[in-house]
This record gives sequence, C-alpha cells and structure tokens, in this order.
Amino acid sequence: MPTAQPIADLLDLFCRRWSLRILWELRDGGSMTSRALRAACGGVSAGVLQQRLDELRSAGIVTVNGGYRLTPDGLDLLARMAPLEEWAEAWAHRST
Repeated sequence: MPTAQPIADLLDLFCRRWSLRILWELRDGGSMTSRALRAACGGVSAGVLQQRLDELRSAGIVTVNGGYRLTPDGLDLLARMAPLEEWAEAWAHRST
C-alpha cells in the first residue's frame, strides 16, 4: 500500500526477500520465464517467486511479455542504482 513516503515504499519492496535478486537476474533487459527465474534465484519457492513478481509488476518495475522482464522504469531504476553497486564493490574490498 503506497504511503506519503515513496522512498519508504520502494525500500519496503526491496526489503522483501528475493525482490532484489529477481531484479538482479533481469538486469540485462532480456526476458526470463518463471521457471528460468526460479532456477537462477536458487532457493526461492514457486509461491514466493510468484508473489514477488506480482508485487514488482504492481509497482511497474517488471512486466510479462513472452516472459518476465524489466519495464523501462525498472531499467531506469537499475541504472540509478549503479553508483550504489559501485560503492558496495569498493566497500566489500575494503572490508576484506
């Protein structure tokens, strides 16, 4: 349910188990079937995968068209997250 704090809503969606992993697996812009996504994600159950995909579709981040894929907004979101990924890589190297 959306609130008056869009960033909180987005972070709430991302904090749900498997949401970020699904986005990661779809990051190249191609499409994947639910079976392929489930295999790529490893331990996700079919029910949880479907629930997360439904949530991401409702948020306008994922669409279904011959398989699951990121929407233009989803691709834009991942592009905007690239600096965070770069920071995380540097942080991981400093932490080891």
